[in-house]
Amino acid sequence: MFLIDDILLSPAKGLLWVFREIHDAAQQELAGESEAITASLSELYMRLETEQITEAEFDAQEKVLLDRLDRLQAEETAAAAPEKKPAKPRPKGRSTRRKSSPGVEPAIPA
Repeated sequence: MFLIDDILLSPAKGLLWVFREIHDAAQQELAGESEAITASLSELYMRLETEQITEAEFDAQEKVLLDRLDRLQAEETAAAAPEKKPAKPRPKGRSTRRKSSPGVEPAIPA
C-alpha cells in the first residue's frame, strides 16, 4: 500500500521540490542584492571621504541606493508575513448548538 502511495505521489513531491528550489534561489538572490547595495554604500562613503565626489553627488547617489535597499527590505518583510484572511461571518439567527432529534433525549453523564 505504501509503495503505491509513493508511486502516485512522486510527481507531486517532485514538483514541490522544484518550487522549493526556486524559492531558495530567489531568496539567495535577494540577499546577494542587499549585500551588493550595502557594499556600494560603503564605497560611496569612502569616495566622499577621499573627496573624489562632491556632497551633492553623494546625496543623490546615496538616496538612490537607500531607496533600493528600503524597497528590498519591504519586499522581504511582505513575503515573510503570512496573509491574514478575514474570518467568515456567521449567519445570523442560526444557533451553533445541536438540537436533539424528537423522541431522543440527550445523554447526561453521571
